[in-house]
Amino acid sequence: MSTTPPPQTLTDDPTATERPAEDGALGWFRALGPRGRRAFAGAFGGYALDSYDYFTLPLSMVALAAYFGLDSGQTGLFTTVTLLASGIGGALAGVLADRAGRVRALMITVITYAIFTVACGFAPNFESLLVFRALQGLGFGGEWAVGAILVAEYASAKHRGRTLGAIQSSWAVGWALAAIVYTLVFSVFDADTAWRVMFWTGALPALLVVWMRRQVQDAPEAIAVREKSAGKGSFAAIFKPDLLRTTIFAGLLSTGVQGGYYTLATWVPTYLKSDRGLSVVGTGGYLTFLISGAFLGYLTGGYLTDRLGRRRNIWLFALLSAVCIVAYGNIPSGADTWLLVLGFPLGFCMSAIFSGFGSYLSELYPTAVRGSGQGFTYNAGRAVGAVFPTTVGFLADSWGVGGALVFGAIGYGIAALALLGLPETRGKELA
Repeated sequence: MSTTPPPQTLTDDPTATERPAEDGALGWFRALGPRGRRAFAGAFGGYALDSYDYFTLPLSMVALAAYFGLDSGQTGLFTTVTLLASGIGGALAGVLADRAGRVRALMITVITYAIFTVACGFAPNFESLLVFRALQGLGFGGEWAVGAILVAEYASAKHRGRTLGAIQSSWAVGWALAAIVYTLVFSVFDADTAWRVMFWTGALPALLVVWMRRQVQDAPEAIAVREKSAGKGSFAAIFKPDLLRTTIFAGLLSTGVQGGYYTLATWVPTYLKSDRGLSVVGTGGYLTFLISGAFLGYLTGGYLTDRLGRRRNIWLFALLSAVCIVAYGNIPSGADTWLLVLGFPLGFCMSAIFSGFGSYLSELYPTAVRGSGQGFTYNAGRAVGAVFPTTVGFLADSWGVGGALVFGAIGYGIAALALLGLPETRGKELA
């Protein structure tokens, strides 16, 4: 008689009842593995800093306008110049990511926007501030696209949407931090000094992020594919016949979504202070509802982009965002409670539409030109979408900021139409 014990069945295994690594609320995070989690931490921190440095301008806009004697059109020009420059910087960062690697490109973007955010605080006049803000935009533009690609190449196809949605949520974290620092700084310093201090604080988190990035590596599989590819990333590659349609419609999609988003991100603080007459502390309080909605919107949108698909998620929130903008911009005078009530769904919808971008744009392009494709389309959309905040600035003098905000709803209509030319990519594996 054999004394060899019978083979252990699956039900005899004491760990058999444990859920697979990718299941559960944090399964998407466990599935990244140790290297992927470090990449996630670096991209999350970098994008939060990106957001913080961006919002130092919109939150300081009223003080800047008073200090330099600017009209609404000139203050809107700050945002337009930032976004135009970020379009150039982001597109170049995408090519650099394909040629030199994702992490190296990220390091360069962080250093660039940190240096020039600080320089903005030393600006002696309107013209120099405009130049410094444009140079800050060069670094600002590359952060999201390159960081999203880095994490997307570690993420599993099953969870890529929610993983990149979680990265997007760091934008709300940086926005919230900027709003807190704004409230403190403008409460302690006079307005003429406070706006400079806001810009100077933009350099502090960069030290932490640079340290974190020393621990991060590109996904090994993506490195291998890039090294074997005959062609490296370039703008010419993404305009070849096989990718031309994708590039055109992805650029239109980015234009619409970002035109609507940056209209709100730029002008809501001014709307609350100038049109609604709120104090510094009051503005910060109302922004809390908007930002809280944004944070949950990023996370929810990331989940839904995996459940519904990339295109359905964007269609859904393009419609809801347009409705929320129209409602928010037409709240009657004296009904400020509705600013609180509608601020949450407004922040939720305009952020949830972004959650699918990181996964969707990454999946539309092959590995060898993924940085070039995502960097160009996302940032070309940002550059063209920059027209929206400036248009609102010029319309604000006659329509009021609240009335002009409605113009941003047009952007979401453009985004919805652009999806007609793009395929669904849910479940696609990335090398």
